[in-house]
Amino acid sequence: MKYDFDRIIDRKGTYSLKWDVGENELPMWVADMDFMTAPEITDAMRERLDHGVFGYTDVPERWYSAYTGWWKRRHGFEMDREWLVFCTGVVPAISSIVRKLTTPGENVIVQTPVYNIFFNSIRNNGCNAVECPLRYVNGEYSMDLDDLERKMSDPQTPLMLLCNPQNPTGKIWDAETLAKVGELAVRYSVTVISDEIHCDLTEPGSEYVPFLSVSDECRRAGMACISPTKTFNIAGLQTAAVCIPDPVLSHRIRRALNTDEVAEPNVFAVTAAIAAFESGDGWLDELREYISSNRKLCEEYIRKEIPGVSLVRGEATYLLWIDVSGLGEDSSVTAAAIRRETGLFVTAGSVYGSGGKNFIRMNIACPASVCLDGLRRLKAGAERCLSEQVPV
Repeated sequence: MKYDFDRIIDRKGTYSLKWDVGENELPMWVADMDFMTAPEITDAMRERLDHGVFGYTDVPERWYSAYTGWWKRRHGFEMDREWLVFCTGVVPAISSIVRKLTTPGENVIVQTPVYNIFFNSIRNNGCNAVECPLRYVNGEYSMDLDDLERKMSDPQTPLMLLCNPQNPTGKIWDAETLAKVGELAVRYSVTVISDEIHCDLTEPGSEYVPFLSVSDECRRAGMACISPTKTFNIAGLQTAAVCIPDPVLSHRIRRALNTDEVAEPNVFAVTAAIAAFESGDGWLDELREYISSNRKLCEEYIRKEIPGVSLVRGEATYLLWIDVSGLGEDSSVTAAAIRRETGLFVTAGSVYGSGGKNFIRMNIACPASVCLDGLRRLKAGAERCLSEQVPV
């Protein structure tokens, strides 16, 4: 490999949210990689840093072409430059859009289990999070489209948050399913916000389907929140975009982002995004192979070594969705016990809404040696729970 993903980087003392943990604790929770970003990005930022003047920054034409070029090259989707608007992050964008397109007391649909911050964006704006639980049958997740239609048909429901690919399950939604979402959204006048921040982090040979690429209905009713931050581990640079094909909807979203002052870049945000989308292909290809290798390591280890625990098959993200129902307790209790006894810090699935109480989420975007350490701690924690040596 050209890039070194085996290198262990000490992140303590860097104000890292992820690594602000106790001695001998191993954080494998928040979706934040332990790899250095692509050197192509670092080089571009260093050049900008060396300039030494850090004034107000504009969004240049090159930023638009970097985004449109990446989606055409990597995902076969041709975006119009006019569809794109800069924002400081996917979550700030979602919160602004919820605020603009709803009034307090209205409903926003989420398909649970789902990224827990969705609930914050909804409830902080005075709206109700209406759960539309995913179906989980024989280890596979699918949308309950009948339930989705019932909930979309409520006149008090103007908005849906879609996670594509799905976090935390790692599910890649197919074009037929997404087309049905778009059809229902148009029929019931529901706007769809598609969070596609994990779209580049798929298994080699598996590709995600952009929601806006599927049909005219999806483009009429929807928008996509996209970013290089998850893919290239640059979340702290606060750089993202919203893609909105419908001109009327686009005008409203632009007003929302500008009103909330989340539509202006910091001095490195544009530089990093351009470098990522113009020069990051090789690094990303190797990253995907490395994460896939970690996933295979985990699949084999969990299957052979950890009774009472099973791994849900995922095709995207670097997050494992692990069934711990065999350990006999709600995941919040199990995750707390594992952390207390082994130092392994994972996320309890209960925070992701309905259907999450029997699962934990574990981040494997780390050197393989660290991943193996996490697996050994998970095994020790599971054995403690099963043996009831530790009250859970």
